[in-house]
Amino acid sequence: MKRIFSSLRDGRGFDVVLVALPLCFLLLMAGLPLLYNVVMSFQEVDMFSLGTISRPFVGLRNYRALFSQPETLPILYNTLIFVAGSIAGQFLIGFGLALFFWINFPGASWLRGLFLVSWVMPGLVVGAIWNWILSGDFGVLNFILKEGGLISGNIFWRSDPHYSLYAVMIANIWLGTAFNMILLSVGLSAIPSDLYEAAELDGANVWQRFWTITLPMMRSSIGAIVALGLIFTLQQFDLFAAITSGGPNNSSNVTQYWAWDLSFRQYDFAKGAAISVIMIGFVMLASIVYVRSTRHEVRG
Repeated sequence: MKRIFSSLRDGRGFDVVLVALPLCFLLLMAGLPLLYNVVMSFQEVDMFSLGTISRPFVGLRNYRALFSQPETLPILYNTLIFVAGSIAGQFLIGFGLALFFWINFPGASWLRGLFLVSWVMPGLVVGAIWNWILSGDFGVLNFILKEGGLISGNIFWRSDPHYSLYAVMIANIWLGTAFNMILLSVGLSAIPSDLYEAAELDGANVWQRFWTITLPMMRSSIGAIVALGLIFTLQQFDLFAAITSGGPNNSSNVTQYWAWDLSFRQYDFAKGAAISVIMIGFVMLASIVYVRSTRHEVRG
């Protein structure tokens, strides 16, 4: 103990303390609940046994029962559509805005800051705003589409099974676009301007410079943004709770909302935990992509 305290006073063990304290915090606040959720997915859990630790072990029965339900595959398909559409929309619009503000015209920094308002707003507030925008009777979106001649009648975005999932997707794209724009702007600013000057002297046009310089130099940033977008989108719950509540008839239901619904509405905690474990697997894959994308940046 004396040697440990002397190392702290000398500063040699201070780095160990800096790593150990956050690690203990993560293990206590995140590791234990995660382990508890995984164990619960292999147990029989009801309202009476929820407060106990020792419960009957049922193996993979919860997973088999989960995939035998007729709504499981449609909800997984909804999740795939929602995640893919949200990531693609956020990335494309965010990349376009990052390229637009890369011109650095007067007032660009102020205008860029306005886009951050959507990102810092709570999800429930964003859901309330888009509830008004997507309203079938008096919504702004229907008014714009009718005035533009794109539709002839009102679309009930939140209650029509054909549009409900896309209604939440539109709101989620609006919510996450600013985050993509900021990270992509940072990646663009890290590209040396000498490369563009040399390519321009060699006769390369705008598209050739974009495909041969911008995209290859942005590869790590793009990989990190896609991985983070997958993690954040799989965690999105507030918008579903505020806009559609997973309806109508599960047409806009996704795994993250279904896990909450099974656990805290239907009180089927074991199946809710099983869905969460499946989602953890996808998040871990995204985390691996993120770490591999940023590995060379950490070494540098």
